[in-house]
Amino acid sequence: MKRVALFGSRGQLGVELKSEFTARGYEVAGFDRSMVDITDAAAVERTVASVDPALVVNAAAYNQVDLAETEPLAAFQVNALAVRNLAVACRNSDARLVHFSTDYVFDGQAGRAYREEDPTHPIGAYAVSKLAGELYARAYLDTPLIIRTSGVFGPGGMDTARGNFVELMLRLAAKNDPIRVVEDHVASPTYAPALAARTVDLVERGTDGIFHLGGGTPISWFDWAAKIFAAAGLNPPLKPTNEREFRTPARRPKYSALSNAGMEALGLDPMPSLDTAIREYLKLAANKRK
Repeated sequence: MKRVALFGSRGQLGVELKSEFTARGYEVAGFDRSMVDITDAAAVERTVASVDPALVVNAAAYNQVDLAETEPLAAFQVNALAVRNLAVACRNSDARLVHFSTDYVFDGQAGRAYREEDPTHPIGAYAVSKLAGELYARAYLDTPLIIRTSGVFGPGGMDTARGNFVELMLRLAAKNDPIRVVEDHVASPTYAPALAARTVDLVERGTDGIFHLGGGTPISWFDWAAKIFAAAGLNPPLKPTNEREFRTPARRPKYSALSNAGMEALGLDPMPSLDTAIREYLKLAANKRK
C-alpha cells in the first residue's frame, strides 16, 4: 500500500484529499499545525522520515491575504520557507511532493483565464510568498507537482474558523443587512472535493510540473454571491461594489481565473460547473445541519 504524508489535513482541501486518497487505497498519515510546525525544518524532516511516504502532499498555507501585508514574514515562513523544508525532506526520503499554489501569482492584467505557461507577477505579500513556495519546490526537487487553484470552497469549510465564501455569504444573508460584493474582480471558484479528485488523478498518472485546477467558470465575486443566494432560495439585499469603493490592505488581481486546458489535455474529466458544485455543497450542508 502506498503511503501519503498529508500536511494541512484538517483544512477544507485537506479533509477532501484525505478522503479521496483513502478511498483509492492509499494509507494516509494526516498532520495539522497542532501536530507538526512545518516552519520547523527538523520537525518536518523527522515526521517525513518516520512515515517514509511515497508521496508528500502540502495543503497547508497561510491564506490571510490582507493580514499578510502587516505580517509578511509570517506568510513567507509558511508559504515559502516551509515548502523548502518539505522539499528537502522529500529529497532526503525519495518521496514525491504535491504542493498547492494560487491564482494570485498572476497580476490579473491579462483579461483572460491564465495558462500554466503565462508569466507570473505577484502584487502583494501573500502572492509573493506563494510564488516563492513554488520556486523552492522546483529548486530542490526535479519533479514536483505544483497545482494552482482559485477560490476554494468545500464542506470542510463548515467546520473551520474562517469558513469560506459560501459560508460567509450565508451568514451575511441571515442578518438581512445590505451585502456589498465586488463586481470587478473575476476568479475561478473551485469545489474542494473535485479538486481533490483531480489531484489524485494527476498523481496516479505520474505527472509533474505546474497544473491549473480552477473551477473552470470565470465569474465575478458578485455574480458568484448571486448564484449562491439563488441556489439557496434566498433574496438578501445584494449590492455590487468595486475595487475603488471597497478598499482592502492588499492589492488583488482583478482577473485571476485559471484555464484548465493542461489538465484536460491529459484526458482528465473537466471540473464540475459552478452551479453543480454550489448545489452539491448546499445539499451536503443541509444534511450536516439536520
